[in-house]
Amino acid sequence: MNFRAEINVMPQKALLDPQGKTVHQSMQLLGLKDIHNVRIGKHIMVEFEAADEAEAKAKVEKACKELLANQVMEHYEYVLVNQ
Repeated sequence: MNFRAEINVMPQKALLDPQGKTVHQSMQLLGLKDIHNVRIGKHIMVEFEAADEAEAKAKVEKACKELLANQVMEHYEYVLVNQ
């Protein structure tokens, strides 16, 4: 079966996000005063094959935990789509 995973990796909420802070400050300078918080992360799309949904989830979890996200500093979530 063919699957697609849409993965979002974001900084942990308790940690500072220097990129987000810089973008937030720039938005304030542009007059966008109603924006209160900006967090910058990564969006990753992966297409792959797996025997079933359980195997597909296991593959995505392995990729996220071992490569795509630094779990000390980031958290991840994903949506799995059967194509």
